[in-house]
Amino acid sequence: MEGNKYTSEDLKIMKSWSFERKIQVTQTRVIEWYQHFDSKVYVSFSGGKDSTVLLDLARRIYPNIEAVFMDTGLEYPEIRNFVKTKDNVTWLKPELNFRQVIDKYGYPVVSKRVAGYVATARRNPNSVRAKTLTGEIPSLFASNGKWGGGLIYAPFKISDACCHKMKVEPAKKYQKQTGKYPILATMTDESLNRKKKWLKEGCNAFDSKECTSQPMSFWTEQDVLRYLKEFNIEYASVYGDIVEENGKLKTTGCKRTGCIFCCFGVQNEKKPNRFQILKESHPQIYDYCMRKWDDGGLELNKVLDYIDVKY
Repeated sequence: MEGNKYTSEDLKIMKSWSFERKIQVTQTRVIEWYQHFDSKVYVSFSGGKDSTVLLDLARRIYPNIEAVFMDTGLEYPEIRNFVKTKDNVTWLKPELNFRQVIDKYGYPVVSKRVAGYVATARRNPNSVRAKTLTGEIPSLFASNGKWGGGLIYAPFKISDACCHKMKVEPAKKYQKQTGKYPILATMTDESLNRKKKWLKEGCNAFDSKECTSQPMSFWTEQDVLRYLKEFNIEYASVYGDIVEENGKLKTTGCKRTGCIFCCFGVQNEKKPNRFQILKESHPQIYDYCMRKWDDGGLELNKVLDYIDVKY
């Protein structure tokens, strides 16, 4: 792969490393990042299981390393309560809340890539992205039904702006104010974009336009759950217990604890999906999600109906 720092084979080998080696290499990457920037770094801490592992790994080396939590209002109550139990955590707030973001820009639907294409296509029907969605320019979108041209005509706004407005912008502002560089708990298994980024830059992107460290890039979810279980690390209660089933570890509660109201990827989830689970676990939050816009809700039901997702 020309221009890449690593290959897919490199990643495959690293993912097959022993659990102990993964821990050692990850902590080495943290040390390299910390020393390179003369301690002016922080751990991006969402309160989720991945960043909980990262914070523990980092603080075993540097007990006073700062953690930064993005207080978007999109978190489970249990996540927020768990973050409050940690010392030396800086809470940042975005300028807009989620309701304001979707009112101004649109709902996060299907995926960041698709939502971004749709937003561009609506602004400029003659753009390459618009022609890609409608199939005029051949691509995977052309055969994806509603994920293609159909979304252009959805009766609601669609955009990929949410994450940028609520997380990226506040983080960049903080980095500019403090001169500190983030350490993230992202893993290549989570998306193709994250894999591409790692192949190009590796775990520590010292020379990137946006300098970030992703020292757990070669970890898997099984590694994360094993770390929490073996080292008896406290984590947010919304996950439930970590148990073994058919030779694999799993959580008895939530599988993911990202933004509660996000629709990215929900169309691919098996029953019960995130909103069906939310209906049982947090009925008041679920009601807010589905309540009519004019009654102060998010009216996500119209979005889910359009993409044919049960809730």
